[in-house]
Amino acid sequence: MGQRRSPLGVPELELLAARGWQALEEERLGDWLLRAGGGFTGRANSALVVGDPGVPLPEAVAAVARWYDERGLRPAAQLPGVQSRRADAAFDAAGWTRDEDVLVLTAPLGRPAEPAVPVDLSPTPDDAWLAGYRHQGAALPPVARRVLTSAPDVVFASVRLAPEPAPLAAVARGALTDGWLGVTAVTVAEEHRRRGLATAVMAALGRWAAERGAHSVYLQVTAGNAPARALYRQAGFIEHHRYHYRRGPA
Repeated sequence: MGQRRSPLGVPELELLAARGWQALEEERLGDWLLRAGGGFTGRANSALVVGDPGVPLPEAVAAVARWYDERGLRPAAQLPGVQSRRADAAFDAAGWTRDEDVLVLTAPLGRPAEPAVPVDLSPTPDDAWLAGYRHQGAALPPVARRVLTSAPDVVFASVRLAPEPAPLAAVARGALTDGWLGVTAVTVAEEHRRRGLATAVMAALGRWAAERGAHSVYLQVTAGNAPARALYRQAGFIEHHRYHYRRGPA
């Protein structure tokens, strides 16, 4: 691990993370960032609620709902940290439902150890990688490849333990933004879990980022994912903040 730097504030880190997982369409509502990505992932299809929307909160909530309705998407908002409580109350008052907490974890990035197994790194995800990453247990939609590759500096890690056409054992995605490595899409095939493969792909991504001058790493994990939280805690990650989604009436 490297020396821990002064952390970014919640809005700054969330805006940085938004650049590491970019939507296909973005528009500002004051300081809020409206994002649409064909319905693939909450992050790429929600309004990032940071700062001042420039209008009264009930009007901002209505404007967000209209923006997503116009695109045929269920309205959604991402509400990070304690600074979003007033906005959260406005979405609640409008009948938007609340999802579970997501933890944003950070750690300094030193020179990670050599991965315990060979990890392949590629600037684009091939079909095997896409098949290995099952977002929330489901096969990926066609738009997924565009969202996954929308950020300017990304890499895709994969572990193969058996020759093709056997599926990959583990995959992950890294995005480098202003010295921060964002780790996403960490997926280990069920039959290969508890063998250190998640640690291996994260080490490979860390080495890739360190060679490019990265100093810190962030990732997100749902509050209910106890095994992943334990893995990241052992790796030295600490909680930076939490966020949750609010979703408008379907």
